[in-house]
Amino acid sequence: MSVTIKTVTTRRDLKIFVRFANKLYKGNKYYVPSMPMDDMNTLNPKSNAAFEFSEAELYLAYQEGKVVGRVAAIINHKANASWKVEQVRFGWFDFIDDIEVSSALLEAVISFGKSRGMKQIVGPLGFTDFDPEGMLVEGFDRLSTMALIYNHPYYPEHMKKLGYYKETGWLEYRITLPEVFPERYLRIAENIKERYNLKVRKLTKSQIRKENYGQKLFELINQTYCVLYGYSLLSPKQIDQYVDLYLSLVDMRMLVFVENQDGELVGAGITIPSLSEALQKCNGELFPFGWWHLLKAMFWKKPDTLDLLLIGVRPDYQNCGVNSLIAVDLFNNFRELGFKYAETNANLETNAKIQAMWNPFEKEQHKKRWVFGKEI
Repeated sequence: MSVTIKTVTTRRDLKIFVRFANKLYKGNKYYVPSMPMDDMNTLNPKSNAAFEFSEAELYLAYQEGKVVGRVAAIINHKANASWKVEQVRFGWFDFIDDIEVSSALLEAVISFGKSRGMKQIVGPLGFTDFDPEGMLVEGFDRLSTMALIYNHPYYPEHMKKLGYYKETGWLEYRITLPEVFPERYLRIAENIKERYNLKVRKLTKSQIRKENYGQKLFELINQTYCVLYGYSLLSPKQIDQYVDLYLSLVDMRMLVFVENQDGELVGAGITIPSLSEALQKCNGELFPFGWWHLLKAMFWKKPDTLDLLLIGVRPDYQNCGVNSLIAVDLFNNFRELGFKYAETNANLETNAKIQAMWNPFEKEQHKKRWVFGKEI
């Protein structure tokens, strides 16, 4: 059956694009719906600061007048310059189980990249590391998280048939929270605080704004993540956007900041209650009543699982045990708040430091995802 590729050019097209995956996976008990409102903002050059250094086109695939797939073609010029590569990224990649559809969508991305001098196609990736990335290759029978991609098992099979190779990979863990934090690690955390003159701070939202802590946090994330695969440094405008986004989501008891004796931020952790089930209940839509499910999960009737969104330690403090201070503070609060489990974000297979952070806990490595690549 022939496939027609159409470039997204109108707001109506964009609405179809952002809602396609939620329709494709409707009724799937492992898929967590995306929020179309957020995707509309992310994919709009007028509202996403990443377009200051990126360009993109969006494509829809049709068969007999019916939408059967979607993909975004993205070139992050800042990341390409930083990593000395000539890559076009594909993201927001979803399709029915028809290799003609997946092939046609990827060929549209390749054409976009070639016309701009790119030499390699990689993905799934977004504009930055704060967009969904990585294709699930293991863990199809486990509930996804709000921040990460879920996909059918046939997705990676299509990629292999089309000649794509593994570019890099991530691991995800499900952690069982201890009833009582091991005494040994409590002692280690106290010794580290004394040895390096560190202190743990808990802040209110007003203090974060007054002391410019949101900006400090994402400057720390820039320093921490800049060595990780494909990362592009966040601009001041992007940081402002993420500060507004994360402050609207978080319960301040689930944040921790670590400062040195000079009051400099050297470590931080951001966590939120899992919104997976709430998003399933409202299919990602805030209106008319989706907002109720989300607020309930965030602040009133928390689920038994939380998501570990961001953990960062300044490079010059990464061998000083700051991770243990973050872990002890957060995990003590987690039990008080009624959580039993924690879902990590995607950890790069090569990032031994972050994976070592979970060693004190009972854990299960239950998901794996890859970025695929191909020369063009």
